[in-house]
Amino acid sequence: MKLDLTTYFTEYESLVAQIDALFKNVSEKFADEVKCKEGCSDCCHALFDIPLVEALYLNAKFQEVDEKERNKILIEADKADRKANVLKKKISKDAEQSESADILGRVAQERIRCPLLSEVNVCQLYAFRPITCRVYGIPLEIEGKSHTCGLSGFIPGNSYPAVKIHRVQDELLRISNQILDDLGSKYADFRLMHVPVSTALMTMYNDEYFGLSELSESENVAEGEND
Repeated sequence: MKLDLTTYFTEYESLVAQIDALFKNVSEKFADEVKCKEGCSDCCHALFDIPLVEALYLNAKFQEVDEKERNKILIEADKADRKANVLKKKISKDAEQSESADILGRVAQERIRCPLLSEVNVCQLYAFRPITCRVYGIPLEIEGKSHTCGLSGFIPGNSYPAVKIHRVQDELLRISNQILDDLGSKYADFRLMHVPVSTALMTMYNDEYFGLSELSESENVAEGEND
């Protein structure tokens, strides 16, 4: 890819550091309520998507994994991706007759094993996991309502500090859109597109993916006509 992503990844890592500090603060104040611990993999079976900057970041870190292990993960990613597509079609069909809150509830109940989860329930890219994974065990405010991990000890109806997840998503989208602007991608639908972790791992993020090779060809044709 023509664009150096270092600056954007640095911005993303800065946001991750803020999220990690927030999680640490909440988990220390509510040690009895936050149940996250080594070996727990509840969030590794959740159905969720990530924006472009996280997909690019995770993909870049995945390329650094040993090739043999990477190929094993890709097999699991393909399985997870197929399951996610089937579930999304079902959810999309149900959405025509259900309220958004009901849909969110159904999505939260769906279980798909993350392809990065090893046989001994350890994330193989834990240090580079998406923000959704990082905030899973503490209260989140989503569309004005509080949501918590089902294994946590937070009591419904009680008041707790909650991460306003839309603010985090807005920042992720800002960085993602800046990447698209600087790339000069012609695909407008990329601006709101989110993908599962499985898709992020399997995708080859090159010039062709972003439609840049087509732009280069058009520019070459135009230059030829002007000669």
